[in-house]
Amino acid sequence: MSFSKDFMWGVATAAYQIEGAYNEDGKGLGIWDTYSRLPNTIKNGENGDISCNHYHLYKNDIMLMKEMGIKNYRFSISWPRVFPDGIGKINKQGLDFYSDLVDTLLENGITPLVTLYHWNLPNALQRKGGWLNPESSDWFADYIKVIVDHLSDRVTYWITINEPQVFVGLGYKDGVHAPFYKLPTSELTQMSHNILLAHGKAVRTIRQYAKKKAIIGFAPTGPCSIPHSRSTEDIEVARKCSFALDRDNFIFTNSWWGDPIVFGQYPEEAYKALGEDMPSINPGDMAIISEPIDFYGANIYQSQNAFATPKYPGQPVTSLGWAITPEVLYWSPKFLYERYKLPILITENGMAGCDLVHLDGRVHDDYRIDFLTRYISALKQAAEDGIEVMGYMHWSFLDNFEWAKGYAPRFGLVYVDYLTQRRIIKNSGYWYKKVMGTNGESL
Repeated sequence: MSFSKDFMWGVATAAYQIEGAYNEDGKGLGIWDTYSRLPNTIKNGENGDISCNHYHLYKNDIMLMKEMGIKNYRFSISWPRVFPDGIGKINKQGLDFYSDLVDTLLENGITPLVTLYHWNLPNALQRKGGWLNPESSDWFADYIKVIVDHLSDRVTYWITINEPQVFVGLGYKDGVHAPFYKLPTSELTQMSHNILLAHGKAVRTIRQYAKKKAIIGFAPTGPCSIPHSRSTEDIEVARKCSFALDRDNFIFTNSWWGDPIVFGQYPEEAYKALGEDMPSINPGDMAIISEPIDFYGANIYQSQNAFATPKYPGQPVTSLGWAITPEVLYWSPKFLYERYKLPILITENGMAGCDLVHLDGRVHDDYRIDFLTRYISALKQAAEDGIEVMGYMHWSFLDNFEWAKGYAPRFGLVYVDYLTQRRIIKNSGYWYKKVMGTNGESL
């Protein structure tokens, strides 16, 4: 056994990180458009105003995907591009862009996977309290209804929300991502609950209004501990640590988000750790939150042991300082699948590097090939051991704006010269084409 015959190989991006055109064709401002202009927030004072200019160059980018043999493309929709004020008036030009994008993908044999929220909340809604507003889940559902009405005749795969751990944890707890807030625990728990309600209402809306069969999941990230050995005792310790929750780290955990969605209840540990700071839960909330989904997306980069500092002096790290721990792509899908009993889609995995164009005009990122060989081989072993892994989306298709880190970290299989917008397929992009074409047998 290896990867299934229908295994989904692909790449992923996010709207704010690649589109640019931040104020064109009727688009409204999101919190990243607005708050990235604050002093001392983004490295080198950079922002996503232009980025990869994908909004204007998407047809060329899709031709690159076709050349690379990419069959699945996970992208996100910019909420403020469709609803400039978050609610109310619809921006037809924004909708038309995503409709044309989907059409062009399908014309080139590429399946779209649509992520409905990847962090850039409409700024007009942030001024109304954002995710703390009890109406926020209804705002989200109304936005989803419009997207589903316009795209669901051609789109099958839907991802509701990307990495709530990160956009809440870094944006509202630690204050290092937009909108750069540091809120008290009681507000973070209530915000989480509202976001979970938004997810549930999105699932209901897609199911009710989709014009073709919908396959729905969400895309969290979260810690995974790696066992010290293959002993039963060590594996169980690692499993427990991977879902553990305490007052200081609850936002960043797997169980705080996964358990309500899959089991319809918060973990018992949460009530003990948070006490009176648990969110207000209305009758029927948990039924909405736990609307059945079809797959569990997972953005996986490194093990929990490496989140703060390397485990040992000189441990290999990426250019962002993230430890290189390939075995996480075995243990994390295993633990998630065994707990939640849902097919696992790797919605993000990759590495940031210091890529450059060499004298021969190529981008020789052989270290990324080595990294991906190790990681994807670990995922292949998970599949061979019976874990239902439905696909792998490499992060990222293009080099892009890496949030507060700016443009220096490069995650792409395709190099972007941000001054000229020239694209160059890296060595890893050609390597990945072979991996996809052989369904992983070339690893």
